[in-house]
Amino acid sequence: MNAPTEPPPDEPPYGWVVVWACFTALAVIFGVSYSFAAFFEPFAAEFGAARADVSLVFGTSGLVYFALGAFGGMLADRFGPRRVTSAGMLTIVVALVAGSRSTSMGMVTMAYGLVLGVGIALVYTPSIGCVQPWFTRRRGLAAGLASAGIGAGTLLVPLAAAWAIAQGPWRSAMLALAVLVLALGLPATLLLKPAPSARRVAGGVVSGVSLREAVSGARFRWLYAMCLLGTPSMFVPFAHLSASARDMGVADAQAVGLVGLIGIGSLTGRFVVGTLADRLGRGPATVAVMASLGLSMLLWWLAPGYAALAVFALWMGLSYGGSVSLMPALCMDFFGPRAVSSIIGTLYTGAAFGNLVGPWAAGRVFDATGSYAPVILGCVALSALATGAAWFAVRGEGSAAH
Repeated sequence: MNAPTEPPPDEPPYGWVVVWACFTALAVIFGVSYSFAAFFEPFAAEFGAARADVSLVFGTSGLVYFALGAFGGMLADRFGPRRVTSAGMLTIVVALVAGSRSTSMGMVTMAYGLVLGVGIALVYTPSIGCVQPWFTRRRGLAAGLASAGIGAGTLLVPLAAAWAIAQGPWRSAMLALAVLVLALGLPATLLLKPAPSARRVAGGVVSGVSLREAVSGARFRWLYAMCLLGTPSMFVPFAHLSASARDMGVADAQAVGLVGLIGIGSLTGRFVVGTLADRLGRGPATVAVMASLGLSMLLWWLAPGYAALAVFALWMGLSYGGSVSLMPALCMDFFGPRAVSSIIGTLYTGAAFGNLVGPWAAGRVFDATGSYAPVILGCVALSALATGAAWFAVRGEGSAAH
């Protein structure tokens, strides 16, 4: 008789503590980052800056945290996620305090762009990379729950920042964000512990491939192309959707609220897509959400008013949230726990270009033409190419990869 098949092991209980710690950390750092939508008009008004110059702040931050994501992952793989992410939270506090004292757009770009980006780089990749090795059967769900913090932060923090700006100076609102980071973000990072499977043991090494082995493969290169080509469609709306709504005559609070709707869609995408992907396959799900992201941009292009913009924000957020939640799980599936944080971070450097150039180019095009249409259609084309890259990266993966 054949030996009975052993049931898969239960997920370690502390893994769920790590999930919620990561959720909180990501909610804080991306809530701060995407509060840029609330500060957009105050920056432009106080410093007399063009939209392209103001957009450069957001683009610089994204460039830095994506470009340095691999470095943050390497530090976490070597020193542990708790130390690295806690240092990142303190760096973000420094950035916000410095930003609140800025007297020029150059100083704002250095603080809210460069230094904030460094802080996010030290938190983002190490925290999301910490989650994956704790799980096997419910890895997609765990990744979705953890990364849902990005959606929650996107929903709540920019609205709170907009309210604070309406009550008083934008500088005071920025200091309030610094307090939020200390009160919620730092305690969360102290709970991030590496899974037993991610620790090196005497006489052996963790299973999986090294960063060098991963980057030499075709699958990594296709995933990198997907990140590079897909990110303009993700980040142009964060920087410019509120401004686009204001151009239609939408009130400031409702315009900033569109970023919150992206957050709601993102939350839904992370929960729903992550859960379905565990059952139907994380590879096919990745291709589907990348295609959906590009299609959603067409609604922004055709939107006649606020209602259509709101639907676009929800749709785009769902697609964006699903794609972001699947990437770490795919990396764990394809490459194993050995250097998962470093691999995720290296892949995210592909997003740096789209994060910087996308919002900046959108601002330049609008300043020159008075329209976002050319940029939106360009994002549609890039998303189509990103969908093709995703297909090549995951083809043959009809179910969750092993």
